[in-house]
Amino acid sequence: MNPRVIAKIIGLLLLVSSSMMLPPALVGFIYKDGDILPFLEGFATLALVGAIPFFMYRKVEAELKIRSGFLVVGASWLIVGLAGALPLYFSDHMNLSITDAVFESISGLTTTGATILTNIDELPHSIKYYRQQIQWFGGMGIIVLAVAVLPMLRIGGMQIFKAETPGPMKDQKLTPRITETAKALWYIYLGITVMCTLSYYMAGMNMFDAICHAFSTIAIGGFSTYDDSIAHFNNSLIELIAVIFMAIAGINFASHFLAWKSASIRTYLNDSEVKVFIGFLAVASGFVSAQLYLTNTTDTLYESIRQGTFQAVSIATTTGFTTEPFYLWPGSLPLFLMLLCVVGGCAGSTSGGMKVIRVVLLFKMSMRELYRLIHPHGKYLVKINGKTVNYRVLDSVSAFFVQFAFLLCIFTLLLTGFGESLITAFSASLASLTNMGPALDEAGAHYANISDAGKSVLTIAMIFGRLELFTLFILLIPAYWEY
Repeated sequence: MNPRVIAKIIGLLLLVSSSMMLPPALVGFIYKDGDILPFLEGFATLALVGAIPFFMYRKVEAELKIRSGFLVVGASWLIVGLAGALPLYFSDHMNLSITDAVFESISGLTTTGATILTNIDELPHSIKYYRQQIQWFGGMGIIVLAVAVLPMLRIGGMQIFKAETPGPMKDQKLTPRITETAKALWYIYLGITVMCTLSYYMAGMNMFDAICHAFSTIAIGGFSTYDDSIAHFNNSLIELIAVIFMAIAGINFASHFLAWKSASIRTYLNDSEVKVFIGFLAVASGFVSAQLYLTNTTDTLYESIRQGTFQAVSIATTTGFTTEPFYLWPGSLPLFLMLLCVVGGCAGSTSGGMKVIRVVLLFKMSMRELYRLIHPHGKYLVKINGKTVNYRVLDSVSAFFVQFAFLLCIFTLLLTGFGESLITAFSASLASLTNMGPALDEAGAHYANISDAGKSVLTIAMIFGRLELFTLFILLIPAYWEY
């Protein structure tokens, strides 16, 4: 482990983060509604702090080992999250405490979409844009962006890519070189964002809202420029576009790349995870819509389908957009919707949750054990897309499930210890750990009423969820620090 190399990379990330302060400042200048200075102050602060280690160790050349990769990723998300809080803290329009500013920043960067703000409609355009922007960069991962830059510094990037990329199967490359892989992912990500922006604009949004909501949709973040989220527009076409692009963003971006490269949808049709994911969204939407209609929560069948489909897809993909206060819906619907986010989207997507592939593997492993009880001497292999899954992947999936359940219990207990109700504690912990955002009870509309201690716990939960547990857990093992 080379501390100088790590310091150099952290410095680079802070310099990149400082550049993220300039677009919101430009937006503030265009709309002339204030709050330009906080972004300029944030830019100057981060540029100065980042330049010191970067230029001090700019001539250091060394291969970044896999162990160092985990440390860089874990530290980077925390540092960049803290850096992103600066303009929110400096802003006089919100008067946020440090805890609230960090919570909002980490929520955006991890694409969780949980907010402590209650007057979003009245915020300056610069702040509104900034909240959406940090989600967009966080969606694909600022680390992956840095992977495209690191080779120029003669530092290997595959180690960071493995630690950052979501999903249990991380050794597949889209291109022979990791730099080209990172660039390919960003091109696809940018292209889909542009298509979503144009779709929103043609459906009735103004260009500012279209860009901001496209950022949030493709990042599967859930932040909006309005307190009422997508309900503000009351436009069924906008909701349909959101549903389509949330589903697209929930699919593995490697699949998007391969489908584009081959100019064929066969890539999706041959991917069992994609098929399960689409089926999962369809079944969830049908169930929620039927419950809304049967409980007379909505006036017509059309409204039941409209609201049920949107909310089911939004929560199942862990986006967190809302058109109705689902946490007030009758019966078991709120709990059912919350449980949808446990599954999440496909591996390699911007979705949170456990990922569909892990759930599929857990189901197949459980069925394998049942078959073994019937035929003790039989040999049963777990396969995906016709290929046998390596036992190490299966072990990883089992360990992930145990760690997920363990953290959910710990975070829930901590929140209840800080005075939150059991429903609030459980749902907020689940929403943060899966990077979904909206929860139940006190955390339904926003998180402003959660205690500072509770917000700090949930901030940690969001980072754990975004880095898929292992990346941070490994830093807590004493053996990791042994040389």
